[in-house]
Amino acid sequence: MLSVLRVHLPSDIPIVGCDLTPYVLLKRLDKTLISDDVTELNPIDGHFLRYKWYRIESDKNVAICSIHPTEQATLQCLGCLKAKLPVAKSYHCSTKCFSDAWQHHRVLHERAASSVNENGNEEEELFGRFNSTGSNASLSTSQSNPNLANGNTLVYPAAVTHRSGGETWVEVGYSKLYTPTADDVGHLLKFECVVVDAETKLAVGPPSTILTSRVIPAPSPSPRRMILVNGMDVPGNLDLDGRILSAGTFTVLSYNILSDAYATNELYSYCPTWALSWPYRRQNLLREIAAYRADIVCLQEVQSDHFEEFFAPELDKHGYQAMFKRKTAEVFVGSINNIDGCATFFRRDRFSHVKKYEVEFNKAAQSLTDALLPSAQKKNALNRLVKVLYLKHKFASWILATTDFFIEHPESFIQDNVALILVLEAKFSNQSIENLGKRQLICVANTHINVHQELKDVKLWQVHTLLKGLEKIAASADIPMLVCGDFNSVPGSAPHALLAMGKVDPLHPDLAIDPLGILRPPAKLAHHLPLVSAYSSFARPGVRLGLEQRRRMDSGTNEPLFTNCSRDFIGTHDYIFYSADSLTVESLLELLDEDSLRKDTALPSPEWSSDHIALLAEFRCKSRTRR
Repeated sequence: MLSVLRVHLPSDIPIVGCDLTPYVLLKRLDKTLISDDVTELNPIDGHFLRYKWYRIESDKNVAICSIHPTEQATLQCLGCLKAKLPVAKSYHCSTKCFSDAWQHHRVLHERAASSVNENGNEEEELFGRFNSTGSNASLSTSQSNPNLANGNTLVYPAAVTHRSGGETWVEVGYSKLYTPTADDVGHLLKFECVVVDAETKLAVGPPSTILTSRVIPAPSPSPRRMILVNGMDVPGNLDLDGRILSAGTFTVLSYNILSDAYATNELYSYCPTWALSWPYRRQNLLREIAAYRADIVCLQEVQSDHFEEFFAPELDKHGYQAMFKRKTAEVFVGSINNIDGCATFFRRDRFSHVKKYEVEFNKAAQSLTDALLPSAQKKNALNRLVKVLYLKHKFASWILATTDFFIEHPESFIQDNVALILVLEAKFSNQSIENLGKRQLICVANTHINVHQELKDVKLWQVHTLLKGLEKIAASADIPMLVCGDFNSVPGSAPHALLAMGKVDPLHPDLAIDPLGILRPPAKLAHHLPLVSAYSSFARPGVRLGLEQRRRMDSGTNEPLFTNCSRDFIGTHDYIFYSADSLTVESLLELLDEDSLRKDTALPSPEWSSDHIALLAEFRCKSRTRR
């Protein structure tokens, strides 16, 4: 007979839009243990499992704090209601919560000022207090069609099964997986599974159940606006399609999304466990990426399985074609699915794929050592050039415990860096008379450079290798270049200087670290691509940048103050470089304020699901003289 030994959820805090899939451990007749989904179509030992999900509705309505979603709200900001902001953003759990969040919260009011009811009393208090019965009219209830338990598809005819002690139990699902909806916010969920005889269809023994915490809404950060380089803001929520299509411009997004393999509780202990879980983060990241509606999307730290099973199919629904380059080697103890890489997506209605190039820095390192170094030095050189031992990986403790094996087999722990280069053809006109009838090609490079700060020579060598490859493409096709990614290099570093200035000062301190002699002579560290950092356009003469945004730029480097904000580091590692002779920047996605992020200590947080922020630039092609 089949029996249920254990039922549990990875997280007991359910979030709207994030799948809940309980872990069910079963014991078979022969006493072996399995965790398979035993359905009526595939019974085992003459039995299968029947599942049910219930929503427990109390007579008391419950609102959730917008800042601390695990806490019940006691205050509501009436200013939010007057400004017609989403009701969920108006709730706070205490006066201290409201006060602490006010600096960030008031920005919501300012942005929605045009929607404020002009007939309202401007001097009424900014928040209301719920009474003990929670009778505020704005609270979420189950008034929407109960038959639509998930999305717009009829998945289960919800029915009240019983009512007791001021509670109503409503069946909302009958499969193992359940996705909480807005109707579930503030309510407890109950999962029930029972072993059923395949012949009689009768339950065998009592059901196994598990109760969740109250369902919370998915935290939604304030939309980031596009800012024209002349200082004017674009109204609305990035709904720029009409302007882009009419102006012949296109947008490019670059974003390190933080691989799940590196999102450990040890590194990010300040982030709530539920907000660090991949089921939550993937939905939050998808919402954010889709909302930007970029024409080209460059993502780093995308795991192989997440690309195949989630990002590629989900972004396909939004009209994107996907390309992926996985790191070619893997951590010894990891599966191939845990290895991350670079993923580039482009809108099929805006671009078509012409050609793809892949850069594997480990192969370039092999060629370099074969050409320059004696055999006796090759092993040590390769270990330095291509060894990237991610001690922040979820298998880090095991790796550190097997040092002897690592010394004997260093190749087993190689995780090389890669770049993915696409040549795309635009399907839109650039509105230039000189270029009418000509194909408009764009070359987009997406890369993730070595993370280790002590390997400055390796970082510079990887960037130089990438740029030399791009020079060859540019010479053969004479097309605009975009170089995007996480370069793990701060402004002013040698890799940044090489990208932005086309060369590295021979006296640059980073060149002092070159044990393999791969950076000599310094004069070779140069390229002829006219690359400029997109965000330096904020410093362009004549740009009327608001004080708030100007404070988020480093006036010394003309780069953002940060694109990476964790507890232990804040600084800029991410860039979008472009060919200044053939492209011009029209607008940029606004930068985030450190103070608003520090309310959650750092990134990632419930609002932002990576330790990096997304960069987005709008470009226009311009005519040029062939080089």
